[in-house]
Amino acid sequence: MSPALSKVGVVGAGAWGTALAQMLASDGRNVLLWALEPELVGAINTQHRNSLYLPATTLAPTIRATGDLADMAQCDILLLVTPAQHLGRILEAIPALPRDLVLCSKGIEAGSGRLMSDVARDAAPGSDIAVLSGPTFAHEVAAGLPTAVTLACGGGAAQWERLRDAIARPSFRPYYSEDVIGAEIGGSVKNVLAIACGVVDGLGLGQNARAALIARGYAEMLRFGEALGADRDTLAGLCGLGDLVLTCSSTSSRNFSLGKALGEGQLSGGQSAEALMSDRRTVAEGAHTAPVLVELAARHGVAMPIVTAVYRLLHGAPAREVVSDMLARPLRSELGDNS
Repeated sequence: MSPALSKVGVVGAGAWGTALAQMLASDGRNVLLWALEPELVGAINTQHRNSLYLPATTLAPTIRATGDLADMAQCDILLLVTPAQHLGRILEAIPALPRDLVLCSKGIEAGSGRLMSDVARDAAPGSDIAVLSGPTFAHEVAAGLPTAVTLACGGGAAQWERLRDAIARPSFRPYYSEDVIGAEIGGSVKNVLAIACGVVDGLGLGQNARAALIARGYAEMLRFGEALGADRDTLAGLCGLGDLVLTCSSTSSRNFSLGKALGEGQLSGGQSAEALMSDRRTVAEGAHTAPVLVELAARHGVAMPIVTAVYRLLHGAPAREVVSDMLARPLRSELGDNS
């Protein structure tokens, strides 16, 4: 089947999944969107609205929602946009998986330490796995604003040829890569670093501190990525540095917003990280990724002091204490291999 005629489905009707469905439907294509909440399925199909996650957007009439995962078996390409911790369970519930699975969630599985591509390969050994990642705020993609992403294809150039015309739109431009690991690591690590940047903002530590944190956090991303086999050039691109800069600079980022609330709460005796997350409908994936990232970094002998600091914050350490400990670290070369 020609990629232009492929049936495309999106699994997950949060803000990002809905935005991707809207983008895919922008040329009149029929798009099938799976939503967990029955009331959301009805609202999308009758009112063309997702008031829970993307309330400002009127959805294209060619988007059809379903609450039955079995319906997704009719698609030739699935974009998987469920929270990372639920990906394996969701894949196991779809009775027949297509050749092409595109992972659009960013995270590492808690407990197992598996990347999402590993989770998908175990659940769908007959499918080719791709990763879509990059600097993307859902509301901008839904509005048709210019966006560029990395599309890393585990199935190589043949998979890229199947996917590019099915996914690319005039305002949504994918760039080809074969580095699935690099694309995943960039998206996972940047979420944790965004929490740290939000804390800096919440504590009122200034723009200098945030810029330094982004730069040093990027160094941690590079060290960790290379230890797991990622290409350094991938992490310097859209799915690494590009996504890091965007996510660490705006309250439109769920992870940055969580960190900012933590920083402000530490100043005023506010809520714990657990309480803040329980109050939110959307998932700040970096909070789930930080603990497993600390464990994996230790296993591979990679120093990630900023990631470790976020882990401490999420487990109740006072923000001012964590910042003081970071500033008291030994002075050393900026270009050290593992500092």
